[in-house]
Amino acid sequence: MSTPQTNAKMAPVLFPIAVLLIAMLSLQGGASLAKSLFPTVGAPGITALRLGLGTLILCVIFKPWRLRFTRAQRKPLLMYGLALGCMNYLFYLSIRTVPLGVAVGLEFLGPLTLALAGARRPLDFLWVLLAVTGLWFLLPIGDGISHIDPLGALLAVGAGACWAVYILAGQRAGAEHGPATVAMGSLIASVIFVPLGLTFAAPGIWHWEILPLALIIALLSSAIPYSLEMMALTRLPARIFGTLMSLEPAMAALSGMLFLGELLTLKQWIALLAIIAASAGSTLTMKQKSAKISEVDINNPQ
Repeated sequence: MSTPQTNAKMAPVLFPIAVLLIAMLSLQGGASLAKSLFPTVGAPGITALRLGLGTLILCVIFKPWRLRFTRAQRKPLLMYGLALGCMNYLFYLSIRTVPLGVAVGLEFLGPLTLALAGARRPLDFLWVLLAVTGLWFLLPIGDGISHIDPLGALLAVGAGACWAVYILAGQRAGAEHGPATVAMGSLIASVIFVPLGLTFAAPGIWHWEILPLALIIALLSSAIPYSLEMMALTRLPARIFGTLMSLEPAMAALSGMLFLGELLTLKQWIALLAIIAASAGSTLTMKQKSAKISEVDINNPQ
């Protein structure tokens, strides 16, 4: 039976956990809404609207024109912005033909591979084995094991590779300015990928009624989750934060099921659970000296 003292101790932990779960639901809800507009706007068009409007929101919040970057930070900042834009573009292209949960699971392999790159202990290789098992069942290997579009799967994996570059470059570019670096990186990404997305967008993008929906997507995918994640990050230990973020593929699968009617097979669910277990396990068992997670490590600006 819980006591008032126990409830008082649990409240500071439960609040940031609830906030983080809401942030993940917001992010994946935004992705579901974006996918529902593909027939009208096209995946490149949604990328342009999401990235362009999201950048405007981030610039209002963080005012990146006030930041000053050293010569050593400029190259990582450029790489960071390019990786951010490419990640968005490839991700939206992938979910044209791949269920949302599967795409996020495949994309998640990027940062997971980065986290396991220095695997040395036997337990580390257990997480590698789980991740490889999940990848085997998600990718269309052999006789159409998962009935997943090969090109869509490769695009999702490519988005994951960009996510890994985003983390590495973001650590160097954002060492001084923290989360405000996201606004500058998004601005760099917009310069390239907004015109590219508009060029290959479907004609429906020029209809004014699309703009309110695009603004909702930008809010759900950028302003709301970024703000909530920062709130949770300051109140949770890094390991707990990283472990909870491992639930992202499952959240995406549930969002796809609820809002898009995307039903996964049993093998696909097992594959997603294997990837989630590998990510959570690697976070919980990482060495203490490498357990610190910076702001740019955990944000996934899809």
